[in-house]
Amino acid sequence: MTELPTQRILTSTLDVAYHEAGPATGPAVILLHGFPYDVHSYAGVAPLLAEAGHRVIVPYLRGHGPTRFLRPDEPRTGQQAALGADVIELMDALSLPTAVLAGYDWGGRAACVAAALHPDRVEGLLTVNGYLIQDIAAAANPLDPAREAGFWYFFYFLTDRGHAGLLGHRREIAEVIWRRNSPKWSFTTADLDRAAAAFDNPDYVDVVLHSYRHRLGAAPGAPRYAAPEAALTRTPPITVPTVTLDGTADGNFPATNGLEDAHHFTGPRIHRQVHDAGHNLPQEAPEQFADAVHELASLTVTA
Repeated sequence: MTELPTQRILTSTLDVAYHEAGPATGPAVILLHGFPYDVHSYAGVAPLLAEAGHRVIVPYLRGHGPTRFLRPDEPRTGQQAALGADVIELMDALSLPTAVLAGYDWGGRAACVAAALHPDRVEGLLTVNGYLIQDIAAAANPLDPAREAGFWYFFYFLTDRGHAGLLGHRREIAEVIWRRNSPKWSFTTADLDRAAAAFDNPDYVDVVLHSYRHRLGAAPGAPRYAAPEAALTRTPPITVPTVTLDGTADGNFPATNGLEDAHHFTGPRIHRQVHDAGHNLPQEAPEQFADAVHELASLTVTA
C-alpha cells in the first residue's frame, strides 16, 4: 500500500485536496478517480508519470476525502457538468493553462466533459470505457437485463431505502460494486479500507445520490451548471487527441473495439484493450495506464 500525501487549494466552490508529484515545471497530467474509489487508484500510476517528468495532480473529487464545499448553501450536486467544471476550476487555481486529463468512471466523465466543452484547455484525453458524457434525455431507455442488473445501485439510490443504505453502509456498498466491477482484481481489505476512508466526507452521500438521480432524470441540476449541462445535451464531440481503454475483465462495461462511440471522437484517437483489467483500470494495471498517457504524446504531435 502507498499513501498519497495531500495538499489543498481553493476554487470558487471547493477546498480541493489533491496529491502532487513530479517536477513543478513538467507537462501537467490530472488523474481523476471514480466512484466508489479515491485518489489511491493512482498510487501506482502517479510515481511512473512523475519519474517520466510529468507534473502529476490527483484530486479528490467533490464529496470525497478531505475535499470540502466552501459554502453551506452550495448545492451538493454530483451532475456531470459540475464534475467537468471542477476540473477547469482546479486548473485555474493551479495556474495551469493546459493539461492532459486522464480518468475512469466519474473521473473519466469529468475529463470527457472538460475536453468537450473546453478543448483549448486540454492537451490530450485518456478515458476508460470511451465517451462517458451522459445522454440524460435517453436515460429512460433500458440496457440489456444483464447490464441493468450490474447497475442495481443506480436504482437503489433513487429511493429513501437507498439513501439510508448508503448512509449506513458506505464501505459495504463499495465492496459489492468493486467485486462486480472487477471480478479478476484481487484487492485486499487494506485496499478497500484505504479508499473507504474517503467516503466519510460529510457531503459524500448527498453528492453520490444526486449524481445517480440526475443522470436518470429524477433530480434537477444546480442553476450554476445550467449552461454547460445544456451544452452536454447535444453530446458534443471530443476534438482533442484521445486514447481510450477498455479492460477485458470489466464486469459492467464489456470491452469493445472502439467503433461504437467512434463518431464522438473527431480528433486523433487510439483505442486499446487491457487484458484482465476491470473497471478500476489504473489501480489494476498501472503500467498500461501510464503507457497510455505517454502514447498521447504521439497523437499530440500528429494532431
